Amino acid sequence: MTRQLRLKLRRPVSFAREDFVRGPSNAQARSALDAWPTWPGGALALFGPAGVGKSHLARGWAAAAGAVVLDRRSPDIASAAGRPVLLEDVDQGIDDEALFHLINMAGREGGGLLLTAQTAPSAWTAALPDLRSRLNALFVAEIEEPDDEVLEGVLRKFFRERSIRPPKEFYPYLLRRMERSIPYAREIVKRLDEAADDEQRPISRTLARQILEDDMENLDLFD
Repeated sequence: MTRQLRLKLRRPVSFAREDFVRGPSNAQARSALDAWPTWPGGALALFGPAGVGKSHLARGWAAAAGAVVLDRRSPDIASAAGRPVLLEDVDQGIDDEALFHLINMAGREGGGLLLTAQTAPSAWTAALPDLRSRLNALFVAEIEEPDDEVLEGVLRKFFRERSIRPPKEFYPYLLRRMERSIPYAREIVKRLDEAADDEQRPISRTLARQILEDDMENLDLFD
């Protein structure tokens, strides 16, 4: 018998602030962003591990502030004059002179600067002594590794984006056993969806256990 294909209804990704999953692990960052435009020196460095929502918050801020989004690999300094600026992944490399000028411009009328990175500014490479001092003085906010509240929220969000509604008791089971990161949460939702589709089974604790046990076996191969 020919297998019936499920209709995939994906919701578009939203960077709206109301769609951001809130919790204790990102409370400091949200509070710091809400302090705009009173950031000391007009600049804020937002940092935290991959996948914790830095870009979501940053893009939402950029839209609300009317900020120009610059490419760190070739930042157009002229386009940033007199405007708020968003610059992401700064710890992945940026020209020292460009970053120095952007930080200096942030405190001028109409300016502002939001920087995102995985590490704190004190850990960023800076050959210019003047830039080093600017980085050390930046106003900073950290998004920490996700707590249970955030992890459950993002799991529900990722399932919603795939138009899936697991049973209520599914979430506590998964939270106690999964790797505690948002990238892994996205990956396991994807794999659960694909496995349920391939095997024509509902998403359940049994299916989740199968995937989690496979992951543990694969980890054991590299121990």
